[in-house]
Amino acid sequence: MQRLILAIDQLSKTVGHAFAWCIVILALGTGYEVLVRYVFNDPTSWAFDFSYLMYGALFYMAGAYTLSRAGHVRADMFYRRWRPRTQAVVELVLYVLFFFPGILALIVAGGAYGFESMRLKEVSVNSPAGVPIWPLKMMIQVGAGLIALQGVAEVLRCVVCLRAGDWPPRLHDVEELELQILQQHAQADEAPGARPAGLGAGR
Repeated sequence: MQRLILAIDQLSKTVGHAFAWCIVILALGTGYEVLVRYVFNDPTSWAFDFSYLMYGALFYMAGAYTLSRAGHVRADMFYRRWRPRTQAVVELVLYVLFFFPGILALIVAGGAYGFESMRLKEVSVNSPAGVPIWPLKMMIQVGAGLIALQGVAEVLRCVVCLRAGDWPPRLHDVEELELQILQQHAQADEAPGARPAGLGAGR
């Protein structure tokens, strides 16, 4: 089961890392638009469409990666104090009652929306450039499908946690700053008199 979980995590990571390049492309495109608009007084006709296409692609396709890293917003002021098995029970119930019905609805509705857009070869009406936007709309169901698959991995994590009493490991590539700070404080609590690295310097 752990191998299946990590395999799904790896897929989400690969797709997320690939689409993270949208940020670089978006920055370069926006920088080019600013240059030609304000230096050469010759703005492009495609910059607005380009910006939301890149941001939309990143938004749709990085959702599964974010879920695999437990990076989505969570009101965890109580959750973090619970025992792992209690966390797993609550997560399992919420995935079954809310997550899967919502994400499956998005796959179905997004699929119809995307295929209709592809059938019409839809282009943007926001600029005269006629930038195709149907590929972005097709990403709705693909991104939602990846999130649903990652949701399966998260449910399996809950099952493993209920059996073992602790959460199974996740793939590690980046870490929230908040977690680093919490780890520093935990290490400081374990070693009386020690000060967490980087927190305050002597006057």
